[in-house]
Amino acid sequence: MQGWSLIQVWALLSISLSCQSLTDPNWGPIDSRPLPEWFDRAKFGVFIHWGVFSVPSYGSEWFWYYWQKQKLTPYVEFMDKNYPPGFSYADFAPMFTAEFFDAVQWADLLNDSGAKYVVLTTKHHEGKC
Repeated sequence: MQGWSLIQVWALLSISLSCQSLTDPNWGPIDSRPLPEWFDRAKFGVFIHWGVFSVPSYGSEWFWYYWQKQKLTPYVEFMDKNYPPGFSYADFAPMFTAEFFDAVQWADLLNDSGAKYVVLTTKHHEGKC
């Protein structure tokens, strides 16, 4: 593995597996934090959206919203065809095992891409970590 140390890979995995909520739901404390010094120089980073919505692998990270909030026909029909009645979004959570996840492979790919930072979105608009 070139460029990324095992500590950086571990940090990447640790961040992806942690999920903390804000104790103060106001934007003030968030907006008052300065950008890290390196951020403007980095130029290129990767944001990864990988979560419970990856289990059905249908649509995008907006799966829950389109299925539950907007009740879009293709999403409702997908669920009716592939899952039993009463199946909920939360029922996908135990199926999110990441059994094929390989941190070294990801780190190599991200390093080869030229990314200077990586952000794993561990909690999306559906509220599941």
